[in-house]
This record gives sequence, C-alpha cells and structure tokens, in this order.
Amino acid sequence: MNITEFKKIFYEIKNKGYIKTMRNGPTGVGYTLEYLLGINENNKAKPDIEGAELKAHRINSNSMITLFTFNRKSWILNPLEAIKKYGSVDSNRRLGLYYTISLKPNSAGLFLYIKDKEISVRHIDGEIIATWNLDNLVNRFLEKIPSLIFVSAFSEERDGMEYFNYARAQLMKGTSSDILFNQFKEENIFIDLRLHDNGTRARNHGTGFRTFESKLPYLFKDIKEL
Repeated sequence: MNITEFKKIFYEIKNKGYIKTMRNGPTGVGYTLEYLLGINENNKAKPDIEGAELKAHRINSNSMITLFTFNRKSWILNPLEAIKKYGSVDSNRRLGLYYTISLKPNSAGLFLYIKDKEISVRHIDGEIIATWNLDNLVNRFLEKIPSLIFVSAFSEERDGMEYFNYARAQLMKGTSSDILFNQFKEENIFIDLRLHDNGTRARNHGTGFRTFESKLPYLFKDIKEL
C-alpha cells in the first residue's frame, strides 16, 4: 500500500464514525485499524506504507511506547556493579535495575542528567552510571523509525465494548539532536533500565528509550496531515 492508497481508505474509515473494536484490550485500536486497512496480521513484518511504520493510539491515552533500545558503549559503571549498588529485588527474587529514569531522582537516587550533547544516568552522589551521545541517539531513532504514520482515534465504551473513531492521520519524518534534547528536558522521553544479576554478570534486556504515545509528534521534524 502506498500513501495515496492509504489516504483514500483512511478517508472512508474516518467517515464511518465510531467502529466497534475487533479485539479487546490495549492492542484493539491498532488491530482494528489494520483490519480495516486490509493489512494481514499474519505478516510478521510491521505494517510498511512507503517505508513508514503505522501506529494507532487512543486520544488522551497515557500509554507509553518504546522508541528503541541502545546500550553500545554507554555504560560507565560496570553493569553488575551498578546492580549491586543501586538495584532492588524483583518479583523473581533477583537483584536488578528495573527502573524508569526521569529528571527527578527515583527511590534508588538515580536520575537523568542533561548537558550539551549528552544524556546520562547518574546517582545523586555524582556517580555516572551510563551516558549517551545525542547524535548517536538520533541515528538510532532514525534507524528504527525513519518515518511514521500516526493515527489518532477517539475511544468510547458502549455496553462493555470499546468503539473507535479514527479521526486523524499524520505522516511524521526526521528528528534532530536539538529536538531530542528538548524532549528530554520536557520529560517527554524517559530511559528504562532493564537488567539483573545473573550470577557472574549482568543480564541486560536492552536499555529502552520511551515516550508517551501522545507525545510522539513532538519528536519529529516534519509532520504532514494525511
């Protein structure tokens, strides 16, 4: 499907008004849209419309999305040492660092520090845990999400079932170090540490860079209404 074909079908979907979900739960908004667009869920690859990923979200939802993961050459403190110093016991009784890090120090004293072209996770005593260069984050962002078709839907419940009104579609492309810097400062981007003590080493599930779905448009340079 190309952009022109998407616009034609989306216009028809939009004019139908509220449509009953075809799947209960958080994924219903995306699944229902894909079904209406004729996208086969059995296709293992993500929906691709002229190179753009498709993302649907509920207007006014506070749900978060992982933009990408990035660990390469970022850890200043040995990850296993960081777990032993700042970790907590998880539900599997393992010592781990499973925290969403923001500008405000968390219960372990970890927070995001922003300076010039660099983002770091630090402890309130000044110790640097990990650091990322903003230009590297831009490259990773563009690698994972070169462009995005972002569909916004109103949601309402009727007799215990959810209905969607797909009201808006936007094509979003590109970002920059300045944009990401400002979005970290606005606390629209967070860092998820996801690692635990595996005995002799740290088991790292990938440091996630996350945002609220509703904040996605703020991360892109070029936005076009479809």
